[in-house]
Amino acid sequence: MHFRLGCLAVLLALVHSAAAQGHAVAQDQATGVQTAFARAQHLKRGINASIWFAQSPGDYSAARTNRYIDAEDIALIARLGFDNVRVSVDAVPLESGTLGTDGLNADFLARLDRAVDTILAHGLAVQIDLHPEVSFKQQLSTNDDAVDRLTRLWRRLAAHYTTRDPERVFFEILNEPGMTDEYRWAGIQVRLAAAIREAAPRHTIIAAGANGSSIADLLNLFPLNDGNVIYNFHFYDPTQFTHQGAGWGPVWWTYTRGIPYPATESSMKESLKQVPDAASRYELERYWLDHWDAHHIRLLIDEAAAWGREKNLPLICNEFGVFRDFADTDSRANWIRDVREVLEADDIGWAMWDYRDNFGLVFKEDGQPVRVDEGLVDALGLKK
Repeated sequence: MHFRLGCLAVLLALVHSAAAQGHAVAQDQATGVQTAFARAQHLKRGINASIWFAQSPGDYSAARTNRYIDAEDIALIARLGFDNVRVSVDAVPLESGTLGTDGLNADFLARLDRAVDTILAHGLAVQIDLHPEVSFKQQLSTNDDAVDRLTRLWRRLAAHYTTRDPERVFFEILNEPGMTDEYRWAGIQVRLAAAIREAAPRHTIIAAGANGSSIADLLNLFPLNDGNVIYNFHFYDPTQFTHQGAGWGPVWWTYTRGIPYPATESSMKESLKQVPDAASRYELERYWLDHWDAHHIRLLIDEAAAWGREKNLPLICNEFGVFRDFADTDSRANWIRDVREVLEADDIGWAMWDYRDNFGLVFKEDGQPVRVDEGLVDALGLKK
């Protein structure tokens, strides 16, 4: 009898301990979510600083990074009324060349530090976005060693920045993971988030869905077992308009110029003549047949907002924009205004793609004054 009572007491103690631990975990999760929602308020109006520390595999020299975006550019970003900058960072130069004791490229990292600290000094938040080339991400899809390597890299990078203000420095796990296997990406994202959290326990993480960070990817996403996370999606729909003239997608994109937004049947007749083959013309024709306008955009982004509300998770859209080389200026501003207004109506922070490249807000040539696209400033609801 005494033995049974003793076993019962041990069992009750274990149950009580497990319940207490479960309650503590739930409390930590709830506190983390509260923190993430509060910090998301620092990411309401952002701009991407691309082709600076990422997407330029041929040249990450100091001569280039020091002039491509400089302190005057950051001051301009702050003056225009943005509250955050998303800084894309390539993984390869971080861990190649002459490495410091922390296993990271000391020269590259010192320049990245100056960029981050300059952004912070102007009162802006910064999203440190790990943004490797496609070939790097393809390895993650099939190679577990590549995942191990990236886990180590994130642990080192997060440890390096753990002393920066956790209210205004955010760690984005991976830009557009490019994985069709959402279950594999879920496991990888858990590992990478855990490595970041181990090294930087107070900072907020930015997570995204498996493939191109679209709304559909967000809706299929497995939320992390970590409350201090903001969930991200990108918005470039419809690509028939936003990527007209671009050379990195379907061949027929390169034929298109001046596609209007919103489109009408009469305005599209001339545009359809630009595309030589019937199947591609059909793809372009679908753009105006689908009646793309502010209402259409609202219905899609509302789906993301509903997902966030249902799961009680904060959201941002940290990429949206229009390839400017061949787009009509007014149509480009119309689309950006419509997307921005819908995001704000759904209380979703945003970061436009991008500052100075071919989706850019400004025109900048070496040795020349920066010229701001005032129409886009207005479309973004910013200061002139």
